[in-house]
Amino acid sequence: METQEQTPGKFSVNYGLILGAIMILISVIQYVTGMALEGTNWPTYLYYIIFPAVIIYAISVYKKNNNGFLTLSNAIKIGLIIAIISALVNIVYGIVFNYFIDPEFTGKIIEMTGEKLLENPNVTPEMVETQMEMMEKFQNPIFGFTIWLALSAFFGLVYSLIGGLIMKKEEE
Repeated sequence: METQEQTPGKFSVNYGLILGAIMILISVIQYVTGMALEGTNWPTYLYYIIFPAVIIYAISVYKKNNNGFLTLSNAIKIGLIIAIISALVNIVYGIVFNYFIDPEFTGKIIEMTGEKLLENPNVTPEMVETQMEMMEKFQNPIFGFTIWLALSAFFGLVYSLIGGLIMKKEEE
C-alpha cells in the first residue's frame, strides 16, 4: 500500500496557525501584565526562539511523514507558508487590537518612549522630537504590517533553507 504524499502547502497551514496563536498569546500576556507599556522585551525574545523552532520542527515532521524524504524546495515551501500564515494571523490580531480593543495603545507607547528618552541626559529635546516623528510614521498600520509580513517571509525563508539543507534527502 502506497502512502500518499502530503503537499507542503496543506501540511504547513496548521503550523502557521499555531505559530500565529503563539504570537498572539505572547502579545496578550505582555498587554495584560503591563509589560508592553513598561518596555519589557523578554517575552518577545521567546518568539525569536519559537519561530525557527516551529519551522525546523515542521520540516522534520514533514520529512518523517514522507518516508524520510525531503527536497529543499519542499522545505522552503513549508517554512515560507508557516511564516506568512503566522504573520497574517498576527496582522489580523493587530488590526483588531489597534482599532477595537485599545485604539490609544500606540499613542501610549510613543509617549512612554519619549519620556524614557528624555531621562537620558545625552538626548536633547530635539532628538526626542525627531525620534517621536519617526515612530509615528512607522505606526502606520499598512506600512507596519507590510514590513512584518516581509520580515516574516524573509526569516521563514532563511530558517527553512537552513533546515532543508540539513535535512534534505531526495528519492533516488
